[in-house]
Amino acid sequence: MKKAIFPGSFDPITLGHFDIIKRSIPLFDEIIVAIGVNAEKKYMFSLEERKRFIEEAFANEPSVRVETYEGLTIDFCKKMKAHYILRGLRNPADFEFEKAIAHTNRRLSKIETVFLLTAANTSYISSSIVRDVIRNGGQYDMLVPDSVKVSRGGQPQ
Repeated sequence: MKKAIFPGSFDPITLGHFDIIKRSIPLFDEIIVAIGVNAEKKYMFSLEERKRFIEEAFANEPSVRVETYEGLTIDFCKKMKAHYILRGLRNPADFEFEKAIAHTNRRLSKIETVFLLTAANTSYISSSIVRDVIRNGGQYDMLVPDSVKVSRGGQPQ
């Protein structure tokens, strides 16, 4: 079974993330969207909300499931018996950053990283941009899946 882990904080999931997951479904038997937990990081959305956003976005995709984890991604991959890490690339800076992580992960384990380029129409979207738009009361609905709904103040409904 070809199983991939798609790790991230997904605060919140964006249409870029959504696109990468949708396009990877034919490539893997199972995709685990893995929400990393970092106690030192301040999130806009709770872990439960982030998990619900993703679960609702992929409710009709039985090969996609959502899990949370702490620690190294490669340790989580081993625990889930996944041999691939899935990552999206928006630009050359993403590639350089992700390449270093992929080489490190490969050196520490036998886990391969598979990169997909984001679609041109979503390559500018990042979770930090979405959070900034939400915080400032901007129109964010064209940047995220329908499952992500917040009120004007940035607080979940």
